[in-house]
Amino acid sequence: MKGTMSILLVGVGGQGTILASKILSEVAMRQGYDVKMTEIHGMAQRGGSVVTQVRMGEKVHSPLIEPGQADYIVAFEQLEGLRWMHYLNDHGTVIVNTQRINPMTVITGAAEYPGDALEQIKAGAPNMVQLNALDIAKQLGNMRVVNVVLLGAMAKQTTITKDDWLAALETTVPARFLDLNRQAFLAGYSA
Repeated sequence: MKGTMSILLVGVGGQGTILASKILSEVAMRQGYDVKMTEIHGMAQRGGSVVTQVRMGEKVHSPLIEPGQADYIVAFEQLEGLRWMHYLNDHGTVIVNTQRINPMTVITGAAEYPGDALEQIKAGAPNMVQLNALDIAKQLGNMRVVNVVLLGAMAKQTTITKDDWLAALETTVPARFLDLNRQAFLAGYSA
């Protein structure tokens, strides 16, 4: 990898964006990269936005990604993906979960969930991978592994080997959850 790779992980509280960013940081460190990570919680415990920024390269001075600079956006939910699209660079890739989680404004009737969110994302990101990570996670028996399914889908887009990703997963995920998370990663990788 030349230069710095910038990855934005976006979702809502409880979806596991922070664990996914820790796995991503671990795999980058194993590759010998300098890694910086930051997270922003917007009422995360109440289903609000959670944004994690991860930057890796030979020398990274800041974890912050400027608008138009993200190489990857991993969207754990459609609307969050759409909300953060302006951060994607011209050649960037969006990995988006087709799941819809209504924000409080939609639940209360103050706003409407855009029915064409995926189409809007596709219009702004010709390099888009969409998958129903929630269904994949449910098939594995635990909907909490959506994050690792999405990470597997992103990993497939990178030059880092699958074995290196799995090694980072083993270091980051508690042993009692490792087998399930390994299955989730492989399912996302092959989706």
